[in-house]
Amino acid sequence: MVLYIKEPPDEATLKKIVSGLEDPVEDLVRKDSKFKKLELNPDDFVNNPQKVVEILVKHKQLLQRPVIVNGDKAIIGRPKDRIADFIS
Repeated sequence: MVLYIKEPPDEATLKKIVSGLEDPVEDLVRKDSKFKKLELNPDDFVNNPQKVVEILVKHKQLLQRPVIVNGDKAIIGRPKDRIADFIS
């Protein structure tokens, strides 16, 4: 387990996660109050891995979690029942 606030993923790690992500890449970015406060446009991240990596390097709090990595593949662990199937 990685505590993303204390040990945020660097750009290389985020690129690796994005490249193996089985979910839409834009789902890695939380569309919460911070997202709105930054006046970001959700459409800017659709099918745009580079833009997703850039925003998550700059604003680690926007990383959707949990992110589960198994080998070269990754998923967003929501809903939580996805996790068991993914790691088995």
